[in-house]
Amino acid sequence: MSETPPNTLQYRFDGPEDAPVLILGPSLGTTWHMWDRQVPELAEQWRVFRFDWPGHGGAPAHPAGSVAEVTARLLATLDALGVQRFGYAGCALGGAVGIELALRHPARLASLALVAASPRFGTADEFRQRGVIVRSNGLEPIARSAPERWFTGGFAASQPAITEWAVQMVRTTDPGCYIASCEALAAFDVRPELGRVGVPTLVLVGSDDQITGPAEARTLVAGIPDARLAVVPGASHLVPVEQPAAVTDLLVHHFATAWQPSYDTGQTVLPGAPAAPAALVPPGAAPLAEIDPAAVPEERAARPDPYQTGLKIRREVLGDAHVDQALAGADEFSGDFQELVTRYAWGEVWGRPGLDRRTRSCVTLTALVAGGHLEELAFHTRAALRNGLTPEEIREVLLQTAVYCGVPAANRAFRVAQQVIRAETTPAE
Repeated sequence: MSETPPNTLQYRFDGPEDAPVLILGPSLGTTWHMWDRQVPELAEQWRVFRFDWPGHGGAPAHPAGSVAEVTARLLATLDALGVQRFGYAGCALGGAVGIELALRHPARLASLALVAASPRFGTADEFRQRGVIVRSNGLEPIARSAPERWFTGGFAASQPAITEWAVQMVRTTDPGCYIASCEALAAFDVRPELGRVGVPTLVLVGSDDQITGPAEARTLVAGIPDARLAVVPGASHLVPVEQPAAVTDLLVHHFATAWQPSYDTGQTVLPGAPAAPAALVPPGAAPLAEIDPAAVPEERAARPDPYQTGLKIRREVLGDAHVDQALAGADEFSGDFQELVTRYAWGEVWGRPGLDRRTRSCVTLTALVAGGHLEELAFHTRAALRNGLTPEEIREVLLQTAVYCGVPAANRAFRVAQQVIRAETTPAE
């Protein structure tokens, strides 16, 4: 393990220094120790590299708010170590990083295993709601419920030490980094892009996984051209922990057959892969250094459609369910109004860079109290929680409205906001 700058990840190596590198990516809320039972056998053939998410396992708490960002940190870590090409196996959020590598950095990836993964993890609303729960209550509710999400009931009952280990992993995670990871999963959706995954891929899932189960695994297999499915009986979400021997055997077989490292050239050769081109410049094209910048016509970047920008922001702030209901209720009479709201309020105003979303939520809550718009106040209170305001901060906004908007207006606002906050921040039983 090494000191960890903000743009890299905490890591460790196991196995021979001259062996090809195999990376193991953990699930959200876990540490690299979730792979402990696989390492001894994998390290006989590979140089096993494991890493921790920011704020997990004692790693420095530098939140990463997207799968692309944490993937960039992983690649920066590997670049600093001189690791260029590697195999990769990732569980859940770790699997999302594996897909990101295959789609955006295919030259780095030799072979891929996706464990308990999905091209889209539930809905954006679910993960943003989880962020609200953590921001309001800390990680304790998530920690207490981890065993029932991660393991089958029989395993959790018969393995109390492992169950407690799982709870402690979540409990000791930095809340801000956990919330940022939830935001990363909320925004992750690569369903239209699966056909561009060009490496041999093993999709591995527990038969009893209720989070990213066999249905999600089959979606991956159907979309990835060179993928095969392995369903492990009697296992839930953390299948490497619950069925370690089966997972180890599957990984060893996959990486041994789908990845043929060449030790004498330092390159990795995939079965049936074409030889690398001798040059990256097309025939007849001038090398980049010989192109005259003056000969390249100046082009203005096309301005994004504010409607599409607005629809994206509106969904992120208010939630898919709310926006879907509003748009579904639009007809010939009200459709133009919904387009106006999306394009102007959300695309042109909420999409401006001058204020962050937390500040815009404060302004919006104040304006709605002043105008007496209690219905809108309810769903914007919910939006404020999603935008990162705590219940205490919302309380302070409403207290200040009592001074500037009047006590009766603030009194009504407190009743509305109190109901929303109770509903949104109470952990599910």
